[in-house]
Amino acid sequence: MAAKTREERMATDSIGRLMVSMTFPAIVAQIINILYSIIDRIYIGHMEGVGANALTGVGVTFCITMFVSAFSAFISNGAAPLAAIWLGKGDRERAEKILGNSVSFLLICTVVLMAFFYAFQRPLLYMFGASDATIGYATDYLSIYLAGTLFVELALGLNAFIICQSQSKTAMLSVLIGAVANIILDPIFIFVLGMGVRGAATATVISQALSAAWVVGFLISRRSSLKIRRSCMRLEGRILGSVFSLGISPFIMNATESFISIVLNHGLQAYGGDLHVGSLTIMQSIMQFFSAPTNGFTQGMTPIVSYNYGAKNFDRVRQLYRWMIGVCFGFRFLTTATIMLFPRFYAGFFANEADLVMLTGRVMPVFMAGMLVFGLQNGIQPTFLALGQAKISLFIAVLRKIILLIPLAIILPHFMGVRGVYLAEPVSDIISATTATTLFLLNIKKILSEEELQKIV
Repeated sequence: MAAKTREERMATDSIGRLMVSMTFPAIVAQIINILYSIIDRIYIGHMEGVGANALTGVGVTFCITMFVSAFSAFISNGAAPLAAIWLGKGDRERAEKILGNSVSFLLICTVVLMAFFYAFQRPLLYMFGASDATIGYATDYLSIYLAGTLFVELALGLNAFIICQSQSKTAMLSVLIGAVANIILDPIFIFVLGMGVRGAATATVISQALSAAWVVGFLISRRSSLKIRRSCMRLEGRILGSVFSLGISPFIMNATESFISIVLNHGLQAYGGDLHVGSLTIMQSIMQFFSAPTNGFTQGMTPIVSYNYGAKNFDRVRQLYRWMIGVCFGFRFLTTATIMLFPRFYAGFFANEADLVMLTGRVMPVFMAGMLVFGLQNGIQPTFLALGQAKISLFIAVLRKIILLIPLAIILPHFMGVRGVYLAEPVSDIISATTATTLFLLNIKKILSEEELQKIV
């Protein structure tokens, strides 16, 4: 009964109280989660004598690690909002079937991904921008990281099911446990034991295993109102179809981040060299860190929107999405302005080699400029997901990454050299954010109706 009361508060508590109780733990969890990779890169970038090459090598593996985690986005952003909508409708059995199917899907993904990337990791890394000077660091890191694929999928994919029960603090702890372990283990494995990049990967795998154990342990315990049940793990086409239709856009956002890194790394390697590839690793790390608070905020807000949408509280939904979009835009604008004003300050956290810091400081204001307005899309796209609008969300994801950014990153360097690679990002961000805002204004009135709600299965 207590768990049910927590869920019902999403429809009755004040929005301000809900925002604090649901989003603050999610924001902390996202920031902590991103520290997994960022702390690795900070330590690696400061390895004496080899920091720049080691950082570049590990940065190349980002293409593969992002693709691995993209499959968890199918579940965390596709299945969890659906479970929240069905909880809002009062159908807990359906919500648990969604959870059970999600677990089975993640187990299948683990087997397929490990087999593929272990078989082809070296040629893929060369394709993604590694050179003879950096390939050793890349393979050392990736060969160990892939061993923890199961832990990545379960920890990232299932944590959202804890949040959709209005248990954000518990979800935060799952990430906190792993991140604290990673912070402690990284310097021990990298420097004390002298394992270098292999030590960073080992620390990450152990940390993710601890997080995964916490998440699964909670979801099979009495504390969870949604439980992993063997009877619900048999795959059902109707459920998976609904999950895929809603989860495809965040999957594309994450998976294409991998392909974008491939294109950008290749262009920077061809037109600039290893130093330019290293600058991208630093800028992507900074971008990830400042994306984490907005990702956590929307992750905490999404189940509230979904639950109230399922309960037909449309006026409350309107208040919620206004907060979501406004906060995302304001935060991204202010933080991006700070990065553009002090780029070398931020670059210095990741490297101590003057040439790399100077180059990154010069190109970062150009690369980050589109983020001044991208907060609009950061708030709008999860709103569409929370309301079960798979097609619109998919189009927005495809527009920015596939239609705009990848072609521009290939075409612009032919006319502008290496500067064209950096310029492709802000041009894509500005056009995509403008389009997302237009689509939202044109469709939101129709979406908030009982007719549209009944279409969600």
